[in-house]
Amino acid sequence: MSKAIENKKVQVQEITEKFQNAASVVVVDYRGLNVAQVTELRKQLREAGVEFKVYKNTLTRRATEVAGLEGINDVLVGPNAIAFSNEDVVAPAKIINEFAKKNDALEIKAGIIEGTISSAEDIKALAELPSREGLLSMLLSVLQAPVRNFALATKAVAEQKEEQGA
Repeated sequence: MSKAIENKKVQVQEITEKFQNAASVVVVDYRGLNVAQVTELRKQLREAGVEFKVYKNTLTRRATEVAGLEGINDVLVGPNAIAFSNEDVVAPAKIINEFAKKNDALEIKAGIIEGTISSAEDIKALAELPSREGLLSMLLSVLQAPVRNFALATKAVAEQKEEQGA
């Protein structure tokens, strides 16, 4: 076999592993962004532990077929960049969505969330969710409300009894 074909097989294997190991993947069309904008996006993603790569569509399609994610192949046309996150499911969606709001040229095409193919709308909806800490604080306040209300009611009854006794 020629060296070029061997290199492509290695690349397909590498991309396949990234798809299989990723908690979430976001595919974007980056046409229209200048070098400074792409560099800024890469920097933000890297700080969150997200890998942002550009691969040939044919190699990516082969990798998705091997990984069993061929449903995303419909969006793999034109110039694409792919963000892979192994730990945080929400991070790439949040960062890319915020960046896309400021830069109209960046378009979210689709993604994969924990092995499930997701549309651009699903990715944007995921990005709009509060952070884990925000959700936990909301849950805590919901759990505290009945206890707080009970304490206030008890205090009011005690004050009322005190007034009646005095």
